[in-house]
Amino acid sequence: MDGNGRWAESRGLARHAGHKEGVRPVRMCIEECARRGVGALTLFAFSSENWQRPTVEVNSLMQLFLEAMDREIDDLHKNKVRLRFIGDRHALSVKLQARMAAGEELTAANPGLKVQVAVSYGGRWDIVQAARRLAAQVASGALPLDAIDEARFGRELQLGDVPDPDLFIRTGGDHRISNFLLWNLAYTELHVCEALWPDFDVPEFENALMAFAGRERRFGKTRAQVVEASHRA
Repeated sequence: MDGNGRWAESRGLARHAGHKEGVRPVRMCIEECARRGVGALTLFAFSSENWQRPTVEVNSLMQLFLEAMDREIDDLHKNKVRLRFIGDRHALSVKLQARMAAGEELTAANPGLKVQVAVSYGGRWDIVQAARRLAAQVASGALPLDAIDEARFGRELQLGDVPDPDLFIRTGGDHRISNFLLWNLAYTELHVCEALWPDFDVPEFENALMAFAGRERRFGKTRAQVVEASHRA
């Protein structure tokens, strides 16, 4: 969800104004995904590298997270959304960790859209943590080494209980994935739009879905194989 700061600066506002405005498209994406029957939505809210930003900006973001939790969690629960947070929570305040845990507990049994919010998250960190957990299981004798394959490794990742993403949308025009879900995005379709995150609206979202619908997903196969498989289906 890139471009909050640039959106604010282009209007002569402080960067935190852009982050506040960025809450609206988050709500829109959740509502649209739920309405369209999307199974899972993962939002990259704050990366492990974002801790390097100015302290004032980081503090305002943390406060915004707290306010958003207080304001949105009941509506998410009412709409049967399951909310989960992924990332390294140890760097977060005790108060924010408690609110996150309470939101997860409240919505844990909800059968609707699965929403993952990445906070203090990094793709390399995710892979290293998964490797450490598996190594500990092997060292203790709980897991045979030859039981580790791609599927088993994937289950140890932060996104281990939902399918790998089909579509990755990046706003703000930058063509990179910025250390996000490095393992899970192996065959994800990428869509980059120039709109800054606060300007990301329903038409922009629909453009991304239409672009995705026009892609031919081969997963290493030839086009002829894909066509043949679709005819058999």
